[in-house]
Amino acid sequence: MEELFFGTGTGHSIMLLALVIAIGLLLGKIKIKGVSLGSTWILFVGILLSHFGFRADSALLHFLKEFGLILFVFSIGLQVGPGFFHSFKSGGLKLNMLAVALVLIGVVTTYVIHLITGENLVTLTGVMSGAVTNTPGLGAAQQTYLDATSGSFVHEINSSAVASSLASGYAVAYPIGVLGVILVLMLTKAIFRVDLKKEKDMMDSREVGMDSPQRVAFCIKNPAVFGKTILEVSKAIENKFIISRVFRDGTVMVPVASTVLDEGDDVLVVTSLNSVEAVTLLFGEQIDMPKEAWDKIDASMSVRKLTITRTSMTGKKLKDLKIRTNYGVSITRITRGGMDLVANPDTIVQMGDALTVVGHDCDINNVAKFVGNSRTGLLHPNLIPIFFGIALGVLCGSIPIMIPGVPQAIKLGLAGGPLIVAILLGYFGPKLKITTYTTMSANLMLREIGISIFLAAVGLGAGETFVSSIMDGGYWWILYGALITLIPTALVAILGRLIFKLNFYQICGLVSGSCTNPPVLAFAQNAYGTDYTSVSYATVYPLSMFMRVLVAQILILIAIA
Repeated sequence: MEELFFGTGTGHSIMLLALVIAIGLLLGKIKIKGVSLGSTWILFVGILLSHFGFRADSALLHFLKEFGLILFVFSIGLQVGPGFFHSFKSGGLKLNMLAVALVLIGVVTTYVIHLITGENLVTLTGVMSGAVTNTPGLGAAQQTYLDATSGSFVHEINSSAVASSLASGYAVAYPIGVLGVILVLMLTKAIFRVDLKKEKDMMDSREVGMDSPQRVAFCIKNPAVFGKTILEVSKAIENKFIISRVFRDGTVMVPVASTVLDEGDDVLVVTSLNSVEAVTLLFGEQIDMPKEAWDKIDASMSVRKLTITRTSMTGKKLKDLKIRTNYGVSITRITRGGMDLVANPDTIVQMGDALTVVGHDCDINNVAKFVGNSRTGLLHPNLIPIFFGIALGVLCGSIPIMIPGVPQAIKLGLAGGPLIVAILLGYFGPKLKITTYTTMSANLMLREIGISIFLAAVGLGAGETFVSSIMDGGYWWILYGALITLIPTALVAILGRLIFKLNFYQICGLVSGSCTNPPVLAFAQNAYGTDYTSVSYATVYPLSMFMRVLVAQILILIAIA
């Protein structure tokens, strides 16, 4: 029993980890003026217990820290993957340029502190890595220092002592890196008087971009269309559209590809916003006939959402399902990952897609049986692609990338590799007939377990030397870490808001992603809601991680030159 409570065995370590997480999450429910640190409390509980002698096995902590972070970033990648490239095209370049600026300002701040105070640059590199919560940067800096000072070359500073100061500086600055960025976000919200509902509405409207579905009614007036089938008409222009209903002689019908269009027919069309003008020229005249009017014309026509729950349909094109031909039901749009897509015939579907269908109830019921539409079919998690994806991500993160002029290879690490693979898997998986769907609750569970384990492991690992490092002069490192955290993040947040007109949720994702700071991302999501923060985080994280690892190694090489 004594070993369980005060030892260092596996049982003790797991029990301690669980207690740290449980107490941290309990404290995270405390709100001051409506704001809570959320799961970030886990980090501080771990530091406190570790300081008072509750220690876990170091090898186990190292594994749990890395595995927890992998679970966290991989679940985020899967979630944002389907809409990632759409988001990147609509502002990703701007966000990444600001992320690079934030990284470089941090490096300049670190070097200026070195020049003014005379603090060893190697130690400050550890402080910088902690101030941006970048463990891969710390690891790269340590390896670069050991490689560069080994062999016949003996540096004037004791190698082991300086290498140890890297880790100590990291541990001291890490909590400041978390709290400092949270403080910047809170001040940004207060200074710019951010209305969260208004910001969310703006992001919602922005997501309704040029590719989003639009419902438009037309009266057929173009002679070139008279007597042509819908299939023939659809080949006349490159712009994709779906005719969901045709009103003729007082009756509404769901058309098929062979339906002939006549002069004076009223048609309800679903197309993308950027195709409305071309489709208007094709049909001849846009009319004011909202969806409600169509519903009143024929009450027997229903509009429902059906969910694809058959894994065998993943990777198939919509036209290959032949739903309109076989069942007389029209598919007007597809909802995937919270985004509405125009139901183009060439759209590749996947498990979890919600199809908006129009037709008679009996026909829709048949389509429901065809696509599955079973909640139990979605509840079973698809673990095979998740673990294969993690394995591939770790492999990609371990590949050395040589940069001209830099003696040490750069790696994306155990976080950057899995994140990139998860994004690509979420986006390209359906096209490769890989089912990557997970329910939102399952994704959230995976994410929360990952970040909780990560924070607990970091706290328990840092607490042992935290106070002693501060008492031995490391209290200056707190100030240095605060400057390295606050100056770049505050400048970029102000620039992003005033100059680049970024949404507050974009700023949250930009700052937390540029600092490779999962605890701040967790805080922003818990405190401010929505997943828009995750999208921006994932957009800038890969390049930011690469830059963080690179600049840490460059600073070490400058220090020992």
